[in-house]
Amino acid sequence: MPVSRVDAIPVEVGVKPLEEPLGLAPYNSNHDSVESVTRMLVRIETDEKVTGWGEMLVGMKSAAVTKAVIDDVIAPELIGRELDEIRDFIESFYYPYVKVRPFLGAVETALWDALGKKLNVPLYQLLGGKTRDTVDVAFCLGILSPEESRQHAREAFDAGFRTLKTKAGPDWRDDVARLRAMHDEVDGRMEFRLDPNQGWNFEDAVRVAAHLEDESIFLQYLEQPVRIDTYGTYAKLRERLRTPIAVNEDTYFPRNLNYLLKEDAIDVAVVDLVPAGGILRLKDQVALANSAGVSVSHHCGFDLGIKTAAVLHTVASTPGINLPPDSVYYGWDDYIVETPFEVEDGGYRVPQRPGLGISVDEEKVEQYRVD
Repeated sequence: MPVSRVDAIPVEVGVKPLEEPLGLAPYNSNHDSVESVTRMLVRIETDEKVTGWGEMLVGMKSAAVTKAVIDDVIAPELIGRELDEIRDFIESFYYPYVKVRPFLGAVETALWDALGKKLNVPLYQLLGGKTRDTVDVAFCLGILSPEESRQHAREAFDAGFRTLKTKAGPDWRDDVARLRAMHDEVDGRMEFRLDPNQGWNFEDAVRVAAHLEDESIFLQYLEQPVRIDTYGTYAKLRERLRTPIAVNEDTYFPRNLNYLLKEDAIDVAVVDLVPAGGILRLKDQVALANSAGVSVSHHCGFDLGIKTAAVLHTVASTPGINLPPDSVYYGWDDYIVETPFEVEDGGYRVPQRPGLGISVDEEKVEQYRVD
């Protein structure tokens, strides 16, 4: 059953305002403020009209460039290949001058979706079987005032979430105040993650973690506090602090993750199946991290439901992902899947239908399609 067609479809969907239940917009970090997000959907079709869907962020903030890579570079290599040649396609695809792993990751998701539909089994069965029926997730919160953060932490706790990730800003003192307020509001009954998105220097990272430790506020982890490619800095942070040190953006580059594991420089790897180059390569990363005694979580980049389903299947079938994945799925203003995922006690149920187990509402896709 060969692949006969590949389509790349850019869509833009709004994020639910903070004033609404579990709303997030504006979702502020130290480098941007999010009120809507452009995603690239990938749709493949076989000669027997079996379809599969994948999803990724728009690379380099250009829908045109992202679409061109899929249309002009990947699709010609994929069309005509058998649907079940996933590993061979991912490993043999070669383009010497540009890193195309994220594009392959979205296409690989679509291939798995179509293969599951063809074989009439849910994706987790193709990945070795699930170890859980429900995946707990971490609530994500942008930069707000301490009082606002306190209110949203209470809302998340009351909705069943037990892990909360928040962004960090340019002033580390504000971050300490926000964590203190949220921790106090829930009487220490939530785990907290803090993500500066590479925005700090070594000294600021030490100050924040030391202040929180002195107040007996122990983060689940401090995520990517300084820039990528600074292996020595991460090793020194881990030696200096009791707070677990995590990397996210560094995991997007296999050599970086391998080196950090070799140097025993991190406690947690926050991986992502799209920049990893797909589910198979992500599972390889998880295996490496586990063999080094490093915990694993999964990143979220405002997934519209297609990638959300892929993450749930992947996490459910990969025991080595031992920390709740991030999620902002509850924060969309609208959805492109016919039956959106609903939060149940801070988690989502793993889909049971064939493939990804979701149906894409193609009328909604057309409604939110952008040039």
